[in-house]
Amino acid sequence: MRSRVNRFIETHFANVFPERRVFLRSDTETRFIRLTPLTQITALGGLALIMSWAAISTSILLMDSIGSGNLRAQAQREQENYEERLNRLALERDMRAEEASDAQERFNLALQQISVMQSQLLSSEDRRRELETGLTVVQDTLRRTMDARDTAAEKVVALQAAIEGEDGATSVVAMGSEVNGAVDALSVALSETAAERDAKAQEARQAVREADEIAMQLKLLRDQNDRVFRQLEEAMSVSVEPLNKMFRSAGMDPDRIIGQIRNRYSGQGGPLMPLTFGTEEEHSHEIDRANRLLEQMDMLNMYRMAAEKAPFATPVKSAFRFTSPFGYRRDPKTGGRRMHAGVDFAASTGTPLYATADGVVIHAGWSSGYGRLVKIQHEFGIETRYAHLSKLNVTKGQRVSRGDRIGDMGASGRVTGVHLHYEVRVGGKPVNPMVYIKAANDVF
Repeated sequence: MRSRVNRFIETHFANVFPERRVFLRSDTETRFIRLTPLTQITALGGLALIMSWAAISTSILLMDSIGSGNLRAQAQREQENYEERLNRLALERDMRAEEASDAQERFNLALQQISVMQSQLLSSEDRRRELETGLTVVQDTLRRTMDARDTAAEKVVALQAAIEGEDGATSVVAMGSEVNGAVDALSVALSETAAERDAKAQEARQAVREADEIAMQLKLLRDQNDRVFRQLEEAMSVSVEPLNKMFRSAGMDPDRIIGQIRNRYSGQGGPLMPLTFGTEEEHSHEIDRANRLLEQMDMLNMYRMAAEKAPFATPVKSAFRFTSPFGYRRDPKTGGRRMHAGVDFAASTGTPLYATADGVVIHAGWSSGYGRLVKIQHEFGIETRYAHLSKLNVTKGQRVSRGDRIGDMGASGRVTGVHLHYEVRVGGKPVNPMVYIKAANDVF
């Protein structure tokens, strides 16, 4: 069979690959190597295979390098966009908080002005009622005086008739003089009473004008107060709704969370006291709106307290790359399928790592496959873990706040390279940390 192949090759390829001999000469003898057409074809085919393999390997390496570069550039762009969005949201949050603070100051000033105006209006009403009462008394006195004057005039007429028809002129004249004196006294008293009545009436009209002016000013202040109320209500709605959505997106019941904050931390801010201006104003529309607004402010305060105690943040603030998500994956060491209880952030050695919520450090040290590990216990039964650190900046029992630096990224423990393994556990069971991180994207 082999001879047949050789004859076929020599017959068809002898012109292309003629037999060649390579002579090797030494001092004593001369030898040669015979290169048949089959040998030449075999050598050429091997060389072609080697060159093809080299070309394919080089292409694969170049494509992998280009792909890795594109992935890194894309991750960098996504990180920059994420940080830019966080900065915009933080700026908008600060602007909203500043607007709410300014509106609250205007609201407090308007409430003070309304209180003063209401006091003036009540005082004016009391004064007007007193003047009306005095005017009624004066009118009654004037009426009695006029009745007495009419009676005296009738008596004068009767006495004059008696003087004309009878002879007792002396006694009648004397009586007439007395009656005339009484009439003059009554006329003087009547004039004084009329003057007092006119003065009281003038004061009453002045009081009514002042009351109308105060009522107009009060109406203007109420309109201004209504605008302040609307601004505050809009600011509260814009501030509270994203926080409520953030907790629901993370699978946390806002009502239960707020209830726990109210029960456990009422001393850290506490509910705001309702506003009252007296028994007559307790159920007015403005007071009801003010009390509802203060309740919303208290709710916003408790939402923010709860948000600080849950891990709504990213542990790495520098440039990084997600290298492994939460869930089942191929184990990088053994190749088997295993559960990955957290997410991995890859960056350079020494990259600062930060606590994602307020809490207490319950472990800070070495822990088998985790390497250098920090565990932080938070409220609501939440625990966070930061593994494979190169350096620890906290100790067991230390209380930390969100944003405190707890250590540096490293490659300690069971790893294939430098990265942070970040876990979030609720009730001891691991949950996807990205749920909390993504839920906070619209708030922090």
